[in-house]
Amino acid sequence: MSYQLICTDIDGTLLNKDRALSKTTIEQVQRVSNIPFVLISSRMPNGMRHLQREFKNEKTPLVAYNGGLILNNNEVLHSTYIKNSVLAEIINQCTHTSIHLSLFHADEWYVPAMDYWAKREENNTKVTPVVKSNIEVLNAWNNEEKGAHKIMCMGDETEIDILYKSLEKKFSNEILLYRSKETYIEISHKDISKKTAIDVLLKHCYPTLSMNNVVAFGDNYNDIEMLKAVGLGVAVGNANYEVLKVADAVTDTNKNDGVAKAIKEYF
Repeated sequence: MSYQLICTDIDGTLLNKDRALSKTTIEQVQRVSNIPFVLISSRMPNGMRHLQREFKNEKTPLVAYNGGLILNNNEVLHSTYIKNSVLAEIINQCTHTSIHLSLFHADEWYVPAMDYWAKREENNTKVTPVVKSNIEVLNAWNNEEKGAHKIMCMGDETEIDILYKSLEKKFSNEILLYRSKETYIEISHKDISKKTAIDVLLKHCYPTLSMNNVVAFGDNYNDIEMLKAVGLGVAVGNANYEVLKVADAVTDTNKNDGVAKAIKEYF
């Protein structure tokens, strides 16, 4: 099979233990620079562009928010966001808890305070949020007819458990809830995924290619559908058991340059 497009998750897959790109990874991606190398992540676009700059492939499309926002040279190919009525209820349910709500739309990131959770994400993504109350953001988005591409709920594990069960029961037809950690819930629109994002890329950017021409890398539950759909789905060695089960191949861990080693092997 001729593999002509590479799509990869970032956190836990592409980045090393320092949450950075290793020299080996950069070298391998640049060695096959004739093949588009697409970052496909739950991150916001600004949390991905510095990685593109390191690879020197800024003109490659970006898939942000697990497919909620797809950009090609800053042109919006696809955008799906959560209804503000759902956001209002999430804010309401978190009001008397210690849960931190981060709200994202395109390159906008709002936090109610620069607390532990905001600083942690700032360190991970190299992006600084704007401090603004959740209600103020909701009101502004209502006026501007915008919504959240992603909502991140971070906090005490017990409170996160309660919130997860409540939202799953009430909004299972509208939102997708994803536990990236025991203390995190990442929320996106029900209709998007990394697999649907690749469908958009193939239609608009690479019309001569099919899913069979795609190699994808991942480590977590939100990568499963993508890995099953593409021609070669590769799990890093540190991936969740369910991801390892569905992958066509398993490479080394993210800490040991797994993606770079697979690129060297398959290309």
